[in-house]
Amino acid sequence: MAAERLVIIGGDAAGMSAASQARRLRGPGELEIVAFERGRFTSYSACGIPYWVGGDVAERDDLVARTPEEHRARDIDLRTRTEVTEIDVAGRRVRALDLGTGESYWTGFDKLVIATGARPVRPALPGMDAPGVHGVQTLDDGQALLDSLDRAPGRRAVVVGAGYIGVEMAEALLKRGFEVTVLNRGEQPMATLDPDMGRLVHEAMDGMGITTVGRAEVTAILTGPDGRVRAVAAGDTSYPADVVVLGIGVEPETTLARAAGLPLGPHGGLLTDLSMRVVGHDGIWAGGDCVEVLDLVAGRTRHIALGTHANKHGQIIGSNVGGGYGTFPGVVGTAVSKVCDLEIARTGLREKDARAVGLRFVTATIESTGRAGYYPGALPMTVKMLAEYRTGRLLGVQIVGRDGAAKRVDVAAVALTAGMTVERMTALDLGYAPPFSPVWDPVLVAARKAVAAVRRAGTA
Repeated sequence: MAAERLVIIGGDAAGMSAASQARRLRGPGELEIVAFERGRFTSYSACGIPYWVGGDVAERDDLVARTPEEHRARDIDLRTRTEVTEIDVAGRRVRALDLGTGESYWTGFDKLVIATGARPVRPALPGMDAPGVHGVQTLDDGQALLDSLDRAPGRRAVVVGAGYIGVEMAEALLKRGFEVTVLNRGEQPMATLDPDMGRLVHEAMDGMGITTVGRAEVTAILTGPDGRVRAVAAGDTSYPADVVVLGIGVEPETTLARAAGLPLGPHGGLLTDLSMRVVGHDGIWAGGDCVEVLDLVAGRTRHIALGTHANKHGQIIGSNVGGGYGTFPGVVGTAVSKVCDLEIARTGLREKDARAVGLRFVTATIESTGRAGYYPGALPMTVKMLAEYRTGRLLGVQIVGRDGAAKRVDVAAVALTAGMTVERMTALDLGYAPPFSPVWDPVLVAARKAVAAVRRAGTA
C-alpha cells in the first residue's frame, strides 16, 4: 500500500511544525511529506529581525531554529526557492514553480496544509518601490535593510507606522546611530492600546530621542535624481529620509486560498474549525498568520500574526494529520513589545473592541512600581483594566512601564482564559518579595480598583 502524501505550503513556523509533528507520529513508509518554501530559509524567527538589525542578535543564522538540511534529514522532502502558484482543490494537487530553473509542475496530495503566512501592508503610493524603502517580514528583508543602512548617504531614518514592528524598528535604527522619525496615522503609537495608554508610549519615545508624529497620513515617498528615497511626504510636510522602514502591519497571505475558493473570514484569513481543518474541506488544514482565530473574550474571529500561535497551530495540525488529536480553542489577544527600556503589553479587549461587540464596561487605571517602592531599582508602571459592567468579568488589561512590567500581563491572560471576574482576581496567590513586587502586585491593585468601579456602576 502506497504511503499517503502530505503537501505543505510554507516552510516557517506553522508549516514545519506540522511537518515535524506528523513525522514523529508517522514514518516515511506511512506518510510522504513534501513541503514548499519560496524563500531560502525555514523555521526562523521573524519576530527577532528587529533585534538582529539593532545588533542585539549578532548573526542572521542565530534566528534560524532548524535549517532546510535538518528538515530533510528527518525524511521531509523540503523544496526551497519553490513557490506554489495554484491549488486545485477538486483535483487534489498543487502547481509549484521552481524559482531557480523556472520549471512549473503539479504535485498531488492526499492531505494539504496551507501555512502561507502574512504579507506586509504596502500602500500603492508613489515611490513605494524606490531603493531605500524596506518592509521587514523575512530574513532576506532583514539582510536587504542592513545592506541599505550601510549604503545610506546619511543617518536619517523614517519609520512609517507605529505598531509593534514600527516601534521595534525605531529602536533598532536608533541603536545603529540613525536620527529616527516615526510617522503614525493615528493620534498615538501602538493602536493595540487605548489612546490614553498609547500616549505614555509616545511620551517615552520622545524622551528617548525618537520623533513621533501623530495623525501623519503618508502620501508619497519622494526620491532624488538617483531614484533613491530622500524624504517621506505626509500632508503638507516632508520628512527627510536616507532610509524608510514600513511598519504599517501585515495582512493574511491568502491569495492562493481565495483563488481556490476556500472560505475566508472578515479579516481576509482562512477559516478553520477547532482542529485547524479548513471549514468545509476534509483533508485540508491551515495555520499560522494566514488564518483567523476565535477571540475568546469578544466571541468573534480576528487575525493575529504571532509566532506563538503559529507554532501551536502547526503542532495541532501535525497531530491530526499524523493520527493523533488536538484542538486550538482560541486566543485572548496577548502581546508584548518594547522600545528601548519601555515595556508594552496588552491582552483582551480595548475600549473600542468592547464597544464593537456591544459590551458595557468600566475601567480602572493605576500607577505602581515593579518592585517594593523602597527596594533599589523600583521603576514606575501603569496598568489599565477593563471589566464588564455589573458582572465584573475581566475584559482586558494594558500595561506600560519598565522593570519587568510587560510579562505581568500573563497573569491577566490566564484570568481572561479562565473567565475570571476582577473580584476573584484580587484573591490570586501571586509571588511576593521586595525585589520582585510590592506587597500588592500592580495587576491586583488594578483589579481592586476595577472591583470598586463595578460596584459604583451597579448602584448608579
